Amino acid sequence: MPGDPGEREESLNVIQRELTAFARRARAAAARLHPELPLVSYTLLAHIDGQHGCRATDLAAHYMLDKSTVSRQVGTLEKLGLVERHPDPDDHRIQVLQPTEAGTRALASTQASRHAAYQQRLADWTADDLARFAEYLLRYNSAGDTGATTPQTP
Repeated sequence: MPGDPGEREESLNVIQRELTAFARRARAAAARLHPELPLVSYTLLAHIDGQHGCRATDLAAHYMLDKSTVSRQVGTLEKLGLVERHPDPDDHRIQVLQPTEAGTRALASTQASRHAAYQQRLADWTADDLARFAEYLLRYNSAGDTGATTPQTP
């Protein structure tokens, strides 16, 4: 790969530092938008909604999380009235998580707030800058896992 090894190392250090800062800001923003809803719970709710329902084991597998972590987060979502369990129509032994009306509203409200925050933060970026940034994020996130071989517990 082109480039001086020292420059690559420095770039990787900047990327690591800035992604860490980004994650901290994301957690803080999530806490401000819905104080009872941790970022992990919000992410799970968004996935449940996007999949039009799923099993807790599907969440654990998709996010490489421990089943007990998913169980706690789903329990929080249930206590908040944002998800509910329904028997799978094909196998009544299986419980499918579905967003409630309140969950769908909370998700829409939070997504609108996050979208507005991104619009404000990126207001002075050109369309080309935004397209490049989006392309780089897609490339980064589609590169595969981080090499972790066991489920992670946040």
